[in-house]
Amino acid sequence: MNSGDYTLARSSNQWALQAEEPEVEMKFAHLLINQAVDAAFCLGANAQFLYVNDATCLMTEYSCEELLSMRLDDIDIDFSLHNWSDISSQGSFTFKSRYRAKGGRIFLVEISISYVKHQNMEFGCAFAREKTDEIVELSVQKWTDELRDAQENLQEEFSQLKTKEVELETSLSLLRSTLESTAIGIVAVNFEGDILSWNHKFVDMWQIPESLILSKKCPRCKAFFENQLKDPQTFSRLIWEVSSQSDFESYDILELKDGRVFAHYSKPQWLEGKIIGRVWSIWDITESKQTEKALRLNAARFRTLAETTDASTFLIQGTRLCYINPAVEKLTGYTTEELLTGFELRRLIKSKKRRQVRNHAEAGNFEYQEINILTKNGTERWLACAVAMLDGVLDFGGNPVELIAGIDITDYKYAELGLNQALEQAKQLSELRARFLSMVCHQFRTPLNIVSFSNSLLKEEVDKRTQKKIQPLLDHIQKATEQLSQMLDDILFFSKTESAKINFDPKPLELVQFCNDLVAQMQMRISQNPIHFVSQHKSLTACIDKKLLEPILKNLLDNAIKYSPSQMAIDLKLYCKNEKLIFQVKDMGIGISVTDQQRIFEPFYRGSNIDHIPGTGLGLSILKTLVDLHHGQVSVESQICVGTTFTVMLPLTKSELSSSEL
Repeated sequence: MNSGDYTLARSSNQWALQAEEPEVEMKFAHLLINQAVDAAFCLGANAQFLYVNDATCLMTEYSCEELLSMRLDDIDIDFSLHNWSDISSQGSFTFKSRYRAKGGRIFLVEISISYVKHQNMEFGCAFAREKTDEIVELSVQKWTDELRDAQENLQEEFSQLKTKEVELETSLSLLRSTLESTAIGIVAVNFEGDILSWNHKFVDMWQIPESLILSKKCPRCKAFFENQLKDPQTFSRLIWEVSSQSDFESYDILELKDGRVFAHYSKPQWLEGKIIGRVWSIWDITESKQTEKALRLNAARFRTLAETTDASTFLIQGTRLCYINPAVEKLTGYTTEELLTGFELRRLIKSKKRRQVRNHAEAGNFEYQEINILTKNGTERWLACAVAMLDGVLDFGGNPVELIAGIDITDYKYAELGLNQALEQAKQLSELRARFLSMVCHQFRTPLNIVSFSNSLLKEEVDKRTQKKIQPLLDHIQKATEQLSQMLDDILFFSKTESAKINFDPKPLELVQFCNDLVAQMQMRISQNPIHFVSQHKSLTACIDKKLLEPILKNLLDNAIKYSPSQMAIDLKLYCKNEKLIFQVKDMGIGISVTDQQRIFEPFYRGSNIDHIPGTGLGLSILKTLVDLHHGQVSVESQICVGTTFTVMLPLTKSELSSSEL
């Protein structure tokens, strides 16, 4: 009869073999393999533990959960020395190796491994037995041989008896060594509640005093243990009040008053077919419980925040969603069940675009992205998201998850698109206006040059009889043509600045000499108003664009002369302050009203008190554009009939500054 055709079934008085369901067979196999003395385990790909029995946990000092998360080479010191391809090809092989237990103990084991294939997958089924006793057995054998030599005349029956005694003592010694080397506290209790045996780990865990270790009597031990527990009744019920002949296995958690948490597992102790008590295995799980509690607390806090915020929050593990908050349902139109049950992430997230963060120190571990979402009804939405990896912060099976928290910026993106289109149209209009102004200036320039040239010829041909009458008219024509020419120059320069066709090219420039030359040049052209130049430096070199600085100062000096009485002095100052280069032009002319000061830098705007003084209203607008190209500032202070002061401040770094006197 093949034993594989039967399972165990429970009758009223005895166990009997019956043909039943595979589930009972699996329970019987599980019970049988866990009763085995030898460690038994199953290996999958890359030597990963797929199954371990209780003896494996006892031998390696690891829990079942720990081993199932490990590989064989995590405990096998000699793993790399074995030729696993040869072992696998032989199908079944027996060899020895050294293992390292969780507590650091290294011991010798003998492994018998067989390889089986199932559904195109190969598994290794192994039995391992600790062989540390080989050394002990050699010593015992030597002593036995010497004893046998010394007692050659003893009767054969007595010799056999002593041999059995030695073997028994060896077995007991190995058992005691095993119990003392384990990281689990073990205690055996009889049905009277007396402690029959315990190992040192149990004593250390409970910090049992010497007096109790010697007595091991029920009443005193019971009081000692129960005094350390938060729930004494649980311990009393499970250990001290075990009914006789009780063959069940139990597992429970004990919480101590000092905050520690113990897990304990018990099995009945059998002797000659009878239950004589129970054996308890107790281990400290305080750290794991604290970690579990912290993870649950973090998860609860996270869910509370996520469920109450309007920000769409995703948790992504690998390529699948493992959590979404209600805001995501509202945004996408999908339900939680739809998104968390086999949903393809690429159907939801169309694209990601990383955004630059100005202050990386403030960004911390977050990365900021713009994510394009495709909703259930086919519309696209944009999210501004903070993205971070959470590793061990939340309980997701020990695997890292990606956190995405975003706000809907779709309206902003559409507004941005509209603004960009408007800016592009404005740029095109500006370029069109600049081309128009340039064309107009060019068309006006030709007849204006003809008028100016004709006027010069007329001056040469006029005779002395008509000179007094005609000469003033010719002078008026010359002045008008010069004004028109200057106006065309201003309009053309303004069109260039407005269309950004002027390049900013700063180079080292000696400013004191530059200002002296500019003042001398203007005094030769305009002599009715003296210009006083003052500089706090004898020599000052800075990186300035000369072709842009010259029209800035010329414009300010021209305006000061134009709107000041004849012979009234104009002041030009140059100095440095707070790493800024400062030019200041001051006059004592007609001044600018407070109302006009608000708009004085607008194109074509002129003050309300200029009367018939000619001008285009473009000079200060051009000046403001040129100062902006230098990343500088311009300001005005003025009072009607008192005077005006314009101040231009341009940035200046120390590396750009070279002065003989500061």
